[in-house]
Order: sequence, then structure tokens, then C-alpha cells
Amino acid sequence: MRKGLFALAAVGLLATGSMAACGGDDSGNDSGSGTGSTASAGKVGVILPDTKSSARWATADQKFLSEAFKAAGVPAEIQNAQGDKTQFQTIADGMIASGVKVLVIVNLDSGTGKAVLEKAQKAGIATIDYDRLTLGGGANYYVSFDNVAVGKLQGEGLVQCLADKKYVKPVVAELNGSPTDNNATLFAEGYDGVLNPKYADGTFVKGPNQPVPDWDNAQAGTIFEQMLTANKNIKGVLAANDGLGNAVISVLKRNKLNGQVPVTGQDATVQGLQNILVGDQCMTVYKAIKKEADAASQLAIALAKGEKPTTATGVTKDPESGKDVPSVLLEPQSITKANVKDVIADGFVTKAEVCTADFAKACTDAGI
Repeated sequence: MRKGLFALAAVGLLATGSMAACGGDDSGNDSGSGTGSTASAGKVGVILPDTKSSARWATADQKFLSEAFKAAGVPAEIQNAQGDKTQFQTIADGMIASGVKVLVIVNLDSGTGKAVLEKAQKAGIATIDYDRLTLGGGANYYVSFDNVAVGKLQGEGLVQCLADKKYVKPVVAELNGSPTDNNATLFAEGYDGVLNPKYADGTFVKGPNQPVPDWDNAQAGTIFEQMLTANKNIKGVLAANDGLGNAVISVLKRNKLNGQVPVTGQDATVQGLQNILVGDQCMTVYKAIKKEADAASQLAIALAKGEKPTTATGVTKDPESGKDVPSVLLEPQSITKANVKDVIADGFVTKAEVCTADFAKACTDAGI
């Protein structure tokens, strides 16, 4: 991680394959061969959500979590529910029955997540909400980014991109994340805090605004196609992540509008960065997943060893229960064509992944 790029934020209000698909444990499991002692360490269970909402769950989180547990000599089982709520609960039941001491989850929705957390807590298992807060779930700890700040960066990015285009009273469409994901609500709080004043004073015109169930990119394409059919004057799109942004860009390409309509994103995926380099996407938000995974594993490792964690110095209020959840929160970074190279320098993606033949010139032009 490039020094100084990110800092832990202690703030007040904030916010591969499944067991069936993989046939059991994956590369992140039972990673107890590291240099630390496992004599007093219990096992950690981690449930990731899917592989379709964002590439990060397959390419980043599992890798970084597995490496951290292995280095600490703490046994860990990492599974992915592949978007299946029943499978999510089945995985959790198996981990609880196996005697994990700590359970880390990224919920598919708060209802499912809450049921799993309650089962774990009744079994005396310490719980950590990773990336997404489970509303009313009562997790012992929460590790994520300042998600309102993520949305604010998206809103500010779109404002700048529209200003660069010199559009007058542009119609802005919003393609929000899943309505069952509390993070999507926080992102929207952030970007609407930037965009709503623009709508109110007439600088922008509020266009269609719709959530995308389960962050499904195919549905996002259909939804945006309907938006564009109904309103040909859309000049900017606030897309909540890179997957949704790419779905929008695909529709814009079919209508020969790509590059003319600024589109936002999030997650700094290879595809998102490539779209930025060629001018089809105006920005993304980089969240240092290794920092997040390391923060979560640090908490889990302490709990697995029977130690009291000391790093959760922030507090997140659960809007459903009203309770304060001890939290570790991280600071996001806005990425445009001018600083795509920062993401590569940080080791999150490689130059070889981003600068394939079709994007070689764009990389060279961007100083990569």
C-alpha cells in the first residue's frame, strides 16, 4: 500500500465459490500454517456475498483475508454465498456447527444477515460485519469505508465531469445500488447531498432515478435502456459502481453516446479503469480493499486469540436499533484519468491487467 494514500477514519455517524459450487473449502480456508502460534487461537469463519455485484469479492477480499490469517497462523474458513440467501445461511450453519470462534459476514440483505448473526451470538461466537452493516444485527464490530464519503466523491466527480463538458442544465440520471444493501443507501446519501442542491437551483435537471436489485449488471442495462428511451436528453449518469457504470456504457455505445455522457463508478475495477482511460467513464472511487481486509482480519485475529481488540476506535450508529457499533472505517479516493496510475502503483491492479492491447495507447497517454 502506498504510504500516506489512506488513513483510518475514526468518525461518529457513518456509516470462490459457495460450498456447493467449490465442493468445500477454498484457498482461504484452514490457513493455519503461518508463522504465528495457533495453540490458543480459535477458528475464524468468513462469508463473502457473491461474485457478480463486484469483481472485488473474488479477486481481492478473499485473497487478502486469506493471506492475513495465514500470516498470523490463525485457521480460517472463507466461503462465498454466490448471491444465494439460502446458501448463505447454510454456510453459516456449517461454520457455527464446526465451532468457529469468530464469524465475519458480508450480508446479502439485513434480514438474512441478522438471522445469521443472532445464531452466532447465541452460540457465543464473536461477530464482525464486513463492508456492509447488518441493520438491527447487533454485530460486535463493523469494518468498512466511510460510505457517505464514497457517494460524495461520486457526486463531486459527476459535477466536475459535467462542468468539463460545459453542459447547460443537463439531465442527470441516477442508477443506485441494491435497495437491500445499507451501503447503497449511504452512497446515495453522499451523492444526493451533492446533486440535490444542483437540482434545486436549476443547475441540473433531475432525471430518472432507480435502484438496481442485487446490484445486478444485466438488470442495470435494461433499466438504463428504458431510462434513455424515455428521456433522450440524459447528459450524465450517477452509476453507483463500476459494474452498473459499464452496463450504462454498453447502452450508450449502442446509441453512439459513449464518451458524450459522463458516467461515474466505484471499486476501481480493471474494467472501470479501462473505461476511464478511453473516456467512456469519468471517474471511479478507489477503496483500498487490502486495508479493509487487513483491518477486519486484525480484529478477527485478536478475538480468535481471546484478546480485546484495540483498533475499532470509530462508532457507527445502527439506524434500525439505534445502537453504536464499534467500527474501523477507511477513507476512499476519487480516481480519474489523471490518477489511474495511483491504483496500479498501490498494487491493487497490475499494469498488465489494465494496459492490454486495446488500452496500451490510452495507458501511455495517461503516463502509465
